[in-house]
Amino acid sequence: MSQLSRIDQNATAQDRPRHIAIIMDGNGRWARGRGLPRPAGHREGVKSVRRVVEACRKHQVEALTLFAFSSENWKRPPTEVGLLMDLLISTLRKEIDSLHKNGVQVRFIGDRAPFSDKLRKLMESSEVLTRDNPGLQLTIALNYGGQWDIAEATRKIAAQVQSGDITLSDINPELLGKQLCLAELPEPDLFIRTGGEQRISNFLLWQLAYTELYFTDTLWPDFDELCLVDALKSFARRQRRFGQTGEQVERIKGA
Repeated sequence: MSQLSRIDQNATAQDRPRHIAIIMDGNGRWARGRGLPRPAGHREGVKSVRRVVEACRKHQVEALTLFAFSSENWKRPPTEVGLLMDLLISTLRKEIDSLHKNGVQVRFIGDRAPFSDKLRKLMESSEVLTRDNPGLQLTIALNYGGQWDIAEATRKIAAQVQSGDITLSDINPELLGKQLCLAELPEPDLFIRTGGEQRISNFLLWQLAYTELYFTDTLWPDFDELCLVDALKSFARRQRRFGQTGEQVERIKGA
């Protein structure tokens, strides 16, 4: 029996993450290691996105959130940023029909204001096309930062206080959480970062509070279904306590 089939037969719904969040790191190093320009690594990374989306569908993951372009990535050389924007546009145009056909719901989080009209319109049309799809919920974070997310949520709450819709005593973690990106999704169960770095890098700072963290040296263009299965196996071995003792968790699990 193959490694891929074993995990499907042995894993219970409790052992399987409902929502996976990924920082896709290592495209540039993958290209440099092969004597190729950095854009070649980004183009190869698109193939990994395709593989991982399909693998998540296969392994019954409900939601996948990918950190595609952070608010800090604008600091990269302008030529590289321009190439990334062009790659985003060409990839969306090429992939959206296939995603729609396979029932994937696509949405974007982050500040869209700096993007070109062409990219913003393409993002919106992709969301409209796929918004009623019942399958994997694919979220792509573009010009996103966790600090920005929390600041935006705070601004919305401050406006509600100012308008008299709520009072200061109404503000609590639940209220703030409802104003954040991904509020309608279960919080990520599993966070994966490729490329050997062990940082969260301003990604989903609030939402990752109780997420299991998984770091791999595999560069993103080399990440495939077998790599995802390794992460899923690691997740299945962990005991998620959420402040409880291990004994309490085992009693609840066995009930």
